[in-house]
Amino acid sequence: MKNQSIKIQPIHVAVSICALLSITGCATKNYVHSQTAPIIQQTDQLDQKTADNNRAIHDVDDRAQAGIGKAQQSADAAGQSANAAEQSAQNATSAANDAVHRASALSDVVAGLDNYKQTGDVTVNFAFDKAVLTSNDRAELDSFAAKLNGANSYILEVTGGTDSTGNAQYNYQLSQRRADAVVQYLASKYQISPRRFYLIGIGEDQAVGDNHTSSGRAMNRRVTVQMLTNNVGNTATSGTAASGN
Repeated sequence: MKNQSIKIQPIHVAVSICALLSITGCATKNYVHSQTAPIIQQTDQLDQKTADNNRAIHDVDDRAQAGIGKAQQSADAAGQSANAAEQSAQNATSAANDAVHRASALSDVVAGLDNYKQTGDVTVNFAFDKAVLTSNDRAELDSFAAKLNGANSYILEVTGGTDSTGNAQYNYQLSQRRADAVVQYLASKYQISPRRFYLIGIGEDQAVGDNHTSSGRAMNRRVTVQMLTNNVGNTATSGTAASGN
């Protein structure tokens, strides 16, 4: 019996050792997990912060690029406006020079004819920013044109003007359109040869009225037709001014 008892003891010892190892292994895993879990959590947090920072950087970069784009567009628009203003000034100067050249051409023609004198004139006025003849304007021109029948060796100086409202370039163009309207009416209705017309668009230059008053501005919105002839035997024609609407 004693021998059997001695044989059984090693088995109990082995079981005890295994149980102890099992308990020790579990304790080790728990310890490792308890130590690594905070590190993993911190790593995850750092990864999240890094991702957030990257998104914030991209967002700032996108806004910066958009701001740069808008600033460039504004700069381009400002440059275009400056170029347009410069071109407008050049056009105004060119229009003014063109009006002077046309006036000089007329002076040269008149200077080349003997005893060239003004023998008649008529003035019609226009509404603000308009280049359309009214019925009163046409009646005044009809009265003037009726006295041209049988006249010889004459030319018609047609001078268009404006008030001082608006820029110079536009006013030169408007004055030219007003002169064109008068010439087209006379030429088409009375078969007056185009070679007899000399147009001068003077814009707001050479005002005949005070541009600081409404009545003065109305006087400046005009087209004056002057008959110039070197035949002193022609009967003088004279018209009155028709007021614009």
